[in-house]
Amino acid sequence: MADDVAGAVRTREAKPVRRADQARNRERIVAAAREVFAVRGTGAPMDLITRTAGVGSATLYRHFPDRDTLVHGVCLDVADRISERGRAALDEEADPFEALRRFAVGAVEEGIGALCLMLPDHLWVDDAELHAARRRVDAVAEEAVRRAQRAGRMRPDVGVGDVMVALSQLARPLPEGVRAGNERLTERHVRLFLAGLELPGGGLPDGGGLPDGGPGWPSAELPGRPATLEDLRR
Repeated sequence: MADDVAGAVRTREAKPVRRADQARNRERIVAAAREVFAVRGTGAPMDLITRTAGVGSATLYRHFPDRDTLVHGVCLDVADRISERGRAALDEEADPFEALRRFAVGAVEEGIGALCLMLPDHLWVDDAELHAARRRVDAVAEEAVRRAQRAGRMRPDVGVGDVMVALSQLARPLPEGVRAGNERLTERHVRLFLAGLELPGGGLPDGGGLPDGGPGWPSAELPGRPATLEDLRR
């Protein structure tokens, strides 16, 4: 009887350990897939992902039965990370433009262009999780841009769609030779892009339009109209 009780206790103790191991393995696989997909695309060899994650192929397929499932999981992970970092920036930063800057840098660091925008179209069809994740990212982006513009800290002739297109381009991986020794080059270029959107702390003059130059003020008129998120979904 005592042996049976001891065995039951050991079984209960082992289950949380196994679950923790499984969770860690899943996280390692997702992190490895994010890294590999960012450089090689979503068609990268699965064995490259297992080697990068340090797990066997059986472990990968236990969590993700096929490539679409893995891409789906990675994109959800990326979207969640972007929206969480953006929401934290909005909650914590008093300066609306600094909140936008934190959102932009975080989105690029998490691979918004290299991963989420590469998601195959057929995976978006009737997928409530992916649509909800994209809406969360869109909502944070829209709020970040809207706050910065209402505070007069961002030029008004730029739309949230413009920002997202630029971030998706800046998130693309650098060539191997350029990446070496230039780990912060991408962040540098994100900040250069944002510098072109920022207005001085005093905000816009009366009338709300961009002035004709002056210290700290952008004067170049942009072609076309501000891009919206709806423009990106067409």
